[in-house]
Amino acid sequence: MKTRKGHNVYPITVAQKFHLYYAKYCPNMAVLNIGTSLTIGTELDWNVLRDSINYAYARNEAMRIRFTRDKDGECYQYIADVDEDFNERTVDFRDFTDVTMEEAENEMRGWTQVPFEFEDSPMTKIVMIKMPDGFNGVYFLGHHMVVDAQSLIAFLKDIIEIYCNAMYEGVPFPKDMCSYIEQIKKDLAYEAGSKAQLRDREFFEKLIGQSEPIYNGIDGTAKLDTARKLMHDDKLRSAFNASDDVTSALDIFHLEAEPTKRLMDFCEKYHVSLACLLLMGIRTFFQKENGFDDVSVNNAIARRATLKEKRSGGTRIHSFPFRTSFSKDVRFIDAVYTIRDKQNELFRHANYNPTEYFALRSKTYPQPKAGLTYEPMSLTYQPMTLKEKGLNDLGDIKYKTKWYPNGMTTQAMYLTVMHRPEDNGLDFSFEHQVKAVSRKQLEYMYYYLCKIMFKGAENPELTIGEIIKLV
Repeated sequence: MKTRKGHNVYPITVAQKFHLYYAKYCPNMAVLNIGTSLTIGTELDWNVLRDSINYAYARNEAMRIRFTRDKDGECYQYIADVDEDFNERTVDFRDFTDVTMEEAENEMRGWTQVPFEFEDSPMTKIVMIKMPDGFNGVYFLGHHMVVDAQSLIAFLKDIIEIYCNAMYEGVPFPKDMCSYIEQIKKDLAYEAGSKAQLRDREFFEKLIGQSEPIYNGIDGTAKLDTARKLMHDDKLRSAFNASDDVTSALDIFHLEAEPTKRLMDFCEKYHVSLACLLLMGIRTFFQKENGFDDVSVNNAIARRATLKEKRSGGTRIHSFPFRTSFSKDVRFIDAVYTIRDKQNELFRHANYNPTEYFALRSKTYPQPKAGLTYEPMSLTYQPMTLKEKGLNDLGDIKYKTKWYPNGMTTQAMYLTVMHRPEDNGLDFSFEHQVKAVSRKQLEYMYYYLCKIMFKGAENPELTIGEIIKLV
């Protein structure tokens, strides 16, 4: 396929294909919906806000992506023109002041569970909302093949900055967004057998070939023991992690601003990212529960290193297993530094196709049955916040963000860690299959994850074994 409705069409990228791949295991495409609201503690001019939203769409190619299929069912994408997009999309308004907060949030959760029309149709939707708590703003719904958390935050930030430029003196107009098409042309050139792709493939082949990982469970070795019995193989290193039911829940744990600052201060002092500290906390929790030094969890990489990648929108996340093996006599700080170096190395090769990675791994270590895995969970850390430069011109206006679950997931457990806009504390959002992981298990994990991170940040010279004993 070359054109559609007069537009040039492009193949979908690896990051987009990954979403399509797992969607087929769910009852409907709502599994790819991301629903969120951003509200501000001030009265809004709804006409100016509507104009700002439309302006933000006009500036952002990725928010105007459309999908189409050829006669063989192959998926392609193109960018709708600004006028065409404007005519196909509506910006609705919902006044929630006559209901409770709970009822308002339930309604938005309902919106998040309605799948998009897939072909030749807008893949995002915005509703302006007036909330019962006096906060006002927008509800945003996006399809994961056109937006990830970082591009969503950048888009919402753009809307606010355009609005504030129109409403308040001295607030600058935001810088231009970058071209989505230019960015995917680079991605597609990489995927067409480039030297960089060959280098990355070599790196991962070598990494996979080193040795077979082992499964660590949230509640110890129970799932691994069960799989070993089932397969009559007491040396089996993988287990069934997800359940056959994709129904999900979202449980959020809030870490207050002051303890969050203590973690951030540790990261600043030792020149490591919070992602490194989170990975250290998570893998040490699994080491404590299972007794294995060797721990592997899936880690999402945003692939937005350059300014153009940050401002081109779309979905760019690639997810790879992040595996570490530390004996209990390794010092906490040394393990954190090793994680930092390993992460930097993975980032350099992160354009590689994760699906190809998993296919190669299962060929290297053939499994007796489909569905067996080594990774108990996935982690995403989202450093971008709305508190960044540009919004601090508005003084003390309070912001709130909220995520609304779409009600299903193919993964047993997915942890997203983000900064709250109102106080910069951390939200730990666990999306999990209801049948695979209970809230009680998550509370237990969150409790020990925090204890390990704080104990390590306060006493970085202690060994992993000493920290496990102390918590």
